[in-house]
Amino acid sequence: MEGRKDTKNLSRFPGVLLRLIARLPLPFLHTVGTVLGWAIYGISPAYRRNLQRNMLQAGYADARTRREAIASAGKMLTELPAIWFRPHDEVASLVREVIGGDEALAERARGKPLLFLTPHMGCFEITAQYAALRMPITVLYRPPKLGWLEPLMLEGRVRTNVRLAPADVSGVRELFKALQRGEAVGFLPDQVPGKGEGEWADFFGRPAYTMTLAARLAEREGVACFLAYGRRLEHGRGYSIVLRPLPEKLEGETATRHLNRALEELVRDCPAQYLWSYNRYKVPAGAPPPP
Repeated sequence: MEGRKDTKNLSRFPGVLLRLIARLPLPFLHTVGTVLGWAIYGISPAYRRNLQRNMLQAGYADARTRREAIASAGKMLTELPAIWFRPHDEVASLVREVIGGDEALAERARGKPLLFLTPHMGCFEITAQYAALRMPITVLYRPPKLGWLEPLMLEGRVRTNVRLAPADVSGVRELFKALQRGEAVGFLPDQVPGKGEGEWADFFGRPAYTMTLAARLAEREGVACFLAYGRRLEHGRGYSIVLRPLPEKLEGETATRHLNRALEELVRDCPAQYLWSYNRYKVPAGAPPPP
């Protein structure tokens, strides 16, 4: 009996700790994140190798951008409790400006459903929460590899007007239903898909297995598509949400290459805040090899 009680208390510990961290000031969290980012970079050879290789692949060889990217990756981790566990209005107050928001609202006023594609860039967690202040939004998610983290993630992401849909057949159906209702949907378009869910398309000059769902929805007639990310402001002052409409498709361009080219342009807007350590070029189990 005593053992079960101890186990239950231990299972609660991560949530208690994250809620305590959430109360800390954002400038402090970002300072700690900078230290954490450098610690991970120094300890993990695989992490360091991925970050350096992916930045070089994209043409970023300068030390300054690399240093900022290392710090930015750590900030992404330490800001997460604040985004998940502070009250919704407090999280929204961290957004100091919205660039491109008027165009998205104008499309919504015309009756168009909105598709927000938010890559691994800046504080992507804050974008859906901020959008939910204006409209219902359905967000596609994948369960984390750490089982104990999933209930905390679900609790932190579910807010008023935010509906979560798992990254499976049922979740995709939820996305289509939300679009049919004229609502907004959002997910990470640069997440490596599973077998049969993607195709190879160049990303910064190298083939990357790219999800076809994002590309297909982005070109769906009547849907207004925007790329979005939450740019971190200096010294923990908050965030600037940036929205960019999907550029026109080039002649002969595939849907997945069109999407990746749009993401490349967005990354160039703020390369220091892209998550370069993410293994964007991996070959998923069972997927065909890259051309």
